[in-house]
Amino acid sequence: MEGSFEIIAKIAIVLIALEHVYILWIEMFAWETAGKKTFRSLPDHIFKPTKGLAANQGLYNGFLAAGLIWSIFIADAQWQRNVAVFFLSCIVIAGIYGAVTASKDIFFKQGLPAAVTLVLVLFTS
Repeated sequence: MEGSFEIIAKIAIVLIALEHVYILWIEMFAWETAGKKTFRSLPDHIFKPTKGLAANQGLYNGFLAAGLIWSIFIADAQWQRNVAVFFLSCIVIAGIYGAVTASKDIFFKQGLPAAVTLVLVLFTS
């Protein structure tokens, strides 16, 4: 039976995955509506011409979410951990890069939650 620490780590992984599914939705399907509300620092006229670029970013967020969700269903505990560590590390790195190049908020909204979850995963099993 799994310990409570492992259950908390898995719940955190699912929450991080859901966040990235939400980002996918904004960037791929709602860039000109919800995207404008989310990315208020960008001028309104930029959304239509950058729709394709945003969709590409959304697709990458979908890959991150898919990897995290996949990690939950892997039967082998070591592989489950390895896959989760890989995808969480990708998100932490992207959060750091985003904070340096775009907005510090990216780290606090994406990188930090992934880093905390990564620590939880590393301390399980």
